[in-house]
Amino acid sequence: MTVQEILKDLKSRKLKPLYLLHGEEPFFIDEISNYVEHQLLSEAERGFNQTVFYGKDTEPMTVLNAAKRYPMMADYQIVLVKEAQDMKWGSDDENKKHINPFLAYLENPLKSTVLVFCYKYGKFDKRKKTYKAIEKNGLVFESSPLYDNKIPGFVEQFVGAKNYKIQPQAAALLSEYLGNDLSKIANELEKLMLNVAAGQEITTQHIQDNIGISKEYNVFELQTALSRRDVVKANRIINYFEANPKSNPFVVILGTLNNYFTKVLRYQYIADKSPQNLAKELGVSPFFVKDFEQAGRTFNFNKTMQIISYLREYDLKSKGVDSSSENGELMKELIFKILH
Repeated sequence: MTVQEILKDLKSRKLKPLYLLHGEEPFFIDEISNYVEHQLLSEAERGFNQTVFYGKDTEPMTVLNAAKRYPMMADYQIVLVKEAQDMKWGSDDENKKHINPFLAYLENPLKSTVLVFCYKYGKFDKRKKTYKAIEKNGLVFESSPLYDNKIPGFVEQFVGAKNYKIQPQAAALLSEYLGNDLSKIANELEKLMLNVAAGQEITTQHIQDNIGISKEYNVFELQTALSRRDVVKANRIINYFEANPKSNPFVVILGTLNNYFTKVLRYQYIADKSPQNLAKELGVSPFFVKDFEQAGRTFNFNKTMQIISYLREYDLKSKGVDSSSENGELMKELIFKILH
C-alpha cells in the first residue's frame, strides 16, 4: 500500500492490529506514525489508551505487556514503538520446548490494540518469523528513498495536499537545490506556505524571496543558456556561482549538469519525439520538454558525449585529481569547453 492509501484507511478507521513501517526513507514512516500518534485517538482517550516506547530504552516483553492490555473507555488502544531498529528484538525461534511469547502475540494479536513499529534507516529482515507474522496479521510498509527525478512530483503532491499549486519549474528548482532529503524539503515548503495565500500558485519568485534561491542565477537558467549557446548569460551565471559558493556548491552543479546532459543524450536516441512521449521517456515534466528539444538541436551526439566526458573530468579535478585550481576557475574552464 502507498502512504496515501494507508493514511486514507487510518482516517476511515480501517485499522490493523499490527504495523511494521520500515525502510531507508524516514519521512514516510514519520508521516504515518505522526498520524497514528496525534490523530487516531482524542486527547482524552490518549491519556489512558496510548503508550509510546523508544527502541533503545525498551525490549519486546515490555512492548508485549503493553499490547496485551485492553482499552479503557475506547474501542482500541495504541502502542507505538519509535526507533524500533534500536530495540533488541532477540531470537524469534520457537519449538515445542520453548514458546516465544512475543512471536506468539504477533501471530495472534488483540484486535483492540494497534501496535506500530517504526523501524528506520534500513530494512527489517524479511526472513524472520516476526516479519512474516506481522505481514500475515497486519500491514508491512517499506519506505524507499525517491529517485531524484521523482522529487519534483513529491513537491507537487505535498503542496497539492495542502490546497496549493506550484509551477513545474519552481518544483524542479526547489528539489534540485534541496536534494532528496524529504524532511528538509517538507520543512521548507511548510515555511514557504506561511507566506503564500492558500490556493495561490507557488512560483520561482516565491522561492527566491522565501528560501533564498536565485530565480535568475540558478543551474536551470545555466542549462538554458548552455542549450542556446548564450555565452554572455552563461558566464554571468557562473560568476554569480563563484561569488556565492555556499548557495551553489560546485559538486551540486556538476551533478545537475551531468543529469541534464545524460537526458540530452537519451533524447537523441528517442525515435518518438512527441512531447508526451519525451516527457515519459526522460522522466520530466512536459514543461521542460522544449529545453531538451533546444539542447538536441544545439549539441549533436558526439558533442554531447564529449560534454559528459568533460563533466566527469572536472568532477575528478574538483576533488584534487590532477588539479590544484579553485572550483570557480574549474567551473569557468568547464563552461568554456561546453560552449566551444
